[in-house]
Amino acid sequence: MEGVTVRVGLLGLLLACVTTATTNKNRDWDIYSFHVNSTVTSRYATTIITSRVANRIDQSQEIDFHVKIPKTAFISKFKMTIEGQTYDGVVKQKEEAQQQYTQAVSRGQSAGIVSSVGRTLEEFKTSVTVAALSKVTFELTYEELLKRRLGKYELLIHARPMQPVADFKIDVYINERPGINFLEIKGGLSTKELANAITKTHAWVHFYPSKELQSQCDSCGEQGLNGDLVIVYDVHRNTSMGELKESKGYFVHHFAPSDLPRIPKNVVFIIDRSGSMHGRKMEQTREALLKILGDLVEDDHFGLITFDNTVSTWKKELLPANQENLEAAKSFARHIRDRGATDINAAVLDGIAMLNRNPREGSASLLILLTDGDPTTGETNLEKIHKNVKEAIGKKFPLYCLGFGMDVNFDFLEKMALENSGVGRRIYEDSDAALQLQGFYEEVATPLLTDVQMVYVGGANLTQTNFSQYYNGSEIVVSGQITDNNIETFTAEVIAISRSNRVMYSETIPTDKPIEARPDSHIQRLWAYLTVKQLLDKEVQSSGKAKEKVKKEALDLCLKYGFVTPLTSMVVTKPQGETSQVAHKPKEGEKPSGSRQGFSGSSFQFMSGQAGYPGEQNYHHQRKHTSTHAHTIGIHICLCASLSSPLPGHFKCPLSLSLSLSHSLTHSLTHSLTHSLTHSLTHSLTHSVSPPLRFLLPAEGQALPLCYDIPVALSLRLLKDPNNELSMNGQLGQSASAGYQKIVIHYKNNQHIELDTTVITFNNGEDPTYFSWSLKINHKTDSVSLILRDKEVDITIGSTRIIIMLYERNGIKFLWPALRQRPTGDNIMGIHSLLSKATYMHTFYVWVVPGIKPSILALQAQSLPTELQRNTPGLL
Repeated sequence: MEGVTVRVGLLGLLLACVTTATTNKNRDWDIYSFHVNSTVTSRYATTIITSRVANRIDQSQEIDFHVKIPKTAFISKFKMTIEGQTYDGVVKQKEEAQQQYTQAVSRGQSAGIVSSVGRTLEEFKTSVTVAALSKVTFELTYEELLKRRLGKYELLIHARPMQPVADFKIDVYINERPGINFLEIKGGLSTKELANAITKTHAWVHFYPSKELQSQCDSCGEQGLNGDLVIVYDVHRNTSMGELKESKGYFVHHFAPSDLPRIPKNVVFIIDRSGSMHGRKMEQTREALLKILGDLVEDDHFGLITFDNTVSTWKKELLPANQENLEAAKSFARHIRDRGATDINAAVLDGIAMLNRNPREGSASLLILLTDGDPTTGETNLEKIHKNVKEAIGKKFPLYCLGFGMDVNFDFLEKMALENSGVGRRIYEDSDAALQLQGFYEEVATPLLTDVQMVYVGGANLTQTNFSQYYNGSEIVVSGQITDNNIETFTAEVIAISRSNRVMYSETIPTDKPIEARPDSHIQRLWAYLTVKQLLDKEVQSSGKAKEKVKKEALDLCLKYGFVTPLTSMVVTKPQGETSQVAHKPKEGEKPSGSRQGFSGSSFQFMSGQAGYPGEQNYHHQRKHTSTHAHTIGIHICLCASLSSPLPGHFKCPLSLSLSLSHSLTHSLTHSLTHSLTHSLTHSLTHSVSPPLRFLLPAEGQALPLCYDIPVALSLRLLKDPNNELSMNGQLGQSASAGYQKIVIHYKNNQHIELDTTVITFNNGEDPTYFSWSLKINHKTDSVSLILRDKEVDITIGSTRIIIMLYERNGIKFLWPALRQRPTGDNIMGIHSLLSKATYMHTFYVWVVPGIKPSILALQAQSLPTELQRNTPGLL
């Protein structure tokens, strides 16, 4: 007997999520214990998630374990315990693990673990078959160094078990030698009655909600907890030198002085105004820029540069941030409009030149670039741009690169920032994008030190020791080894510039105090973590032999300490007879561009469904269709015969009738066709297109299908099922030789599937999950099933089943949908609603029947003959 599938997972810093195909309250599985234990020492957090699940039925079940962890964290351990036997994950070089994965795929086995990237989280997945009435224990460990931002550290826990759990515990222990200055609990799980389940001491946080309380937060319900628990804290800073701590031959130095005067800054904002910034992006950019300008201090100097294919400066020189200049700058910002291409090279070089022309002693200079795309005009060679910018800055000040959205070439921006002492930051296209921009600026708004040098006499194998600037509310962390483990000769010094003054701090490690060290030597692991992070950044900036050397050094550390990073993968071993799986750490920059764009705008109404096949016209003259109403869009209707190829697009049209869709058409075609076609075009045409795209529909009582030609680059309503809150839209490509470039399915208010020719995005109301077309996936939630294989995705939502395929023709990739199972009920609209469920099979194979009059055709209401079904290889 085949086992049934159950899903168990964790979301947030950790998300426990168990889903199953059935919503029966009498579940056949049970998460009877769920514990999270996080220990933070010297800002280094080690989190262990333990989930115990019981199979309550007398047949085996496959249980999937899903864990979402912070992007900054490294998985370091994973194990499953089944019937007293423990199976450990093994970290290997990525290429070696990939080879194991490829071999499994070639044998037809589902061996890959899908990793996804959201704003702050990434996902780990695995599964195991649990015998009847047996139990499994999953245990995952991951590690991260908490980063201080705006004067605080944050530990985020997002819990969503998908059921109330009898033994649910979250324990956080914060062990900081300087002492905790403040500790706060925030998030949705700390509100209402759930707040009563939290106990807090000076260093401990316990969250033990009862099963009854687990449905008592704003977003909680019958399925239990669903929300955030955020632990916010900072430590005492007794000396300007900060905290210097040693353990077993390794040290860590946390440096974050606050008793310093702020340094006036010179800041140039470089704003992309190219056409791709149209709409909400530009609105949010203007909103954020107005707020940032209002936060400038009068002794700051600033400049504004906007660019598309040309570069415009508000003023040629930096101006003081007095009231008059700020009001003029705000007026300029309010009138920034999107247009043109993207000349990043010229814009950044102009910003550098502006700062170089205006040196001020005792000030700190910085550049902030905001863009959403690649350089498309001027200098477009990325390596040349990097070289130009690096030479022009000459290590004099940092460049911060903010990449807006998922289409941006973030690798290009990140490298340019890292090469110039800055950082790259992605700004997500969400409702809070303006707040993200403001938040970043706040982090760099108050420089306290410049030219910071950290010197360690008696230290070796140090992490980064030189920093261009130190900002109020942040922290500099340096770690390394102590030569010969001799702390008596070890001395730490900090040399920096405060305004125009040179400052120096010095300290030795105290030997008269007992050394606090965890048994697992957390400082050594902190050093390894920080070293790997910085080596990965260095690899981005390197090339040739230097790049390979850096990569090898990082890889050796990853393998030694068991970190899952972009260079390594974890092979998850399983009981004999089951396929091992491979967990890769995803990289956000590897996400194909465009997968989150296009259909998020208000001009699209998201629908779902299927049509016939795209067809190439056999004539190539231009035709112009002009319309101000959907009922007058030009459609060319004809009878079609197939050529020898079964692929979409190879049809001829011997009998044709060119029409505009209007009320007079209802006498020639059924009301259903007129209604569906006219309402399936989601916006009207006012431009020329050539040639149009041909679709086929079966005709009632005829072997020959009905053809209709629709101009390319339109957005079509494919299916709308208002009864089940299901809809699908398709966006046609720019060429008549291709079908859809993007298809989006919406189910209820929180289930979204977006497909383009590079990636499949599934969003269940939380962080999106991304699937490459090359993978083999079986992804299920309570209401949606998504099976991906051989460039074909099979989607089942309720009673509706949709197949979407990826094709390539003449070098152009496109999508084509097929409706395998039609929604039940009335009022179904869209192109795919025209076909009854009996007509969905492997391709229509049509031929010419002379003498048919197009004016009498109606839609077919029954299936095609059996002999046709036997001779229809190829497309769905």
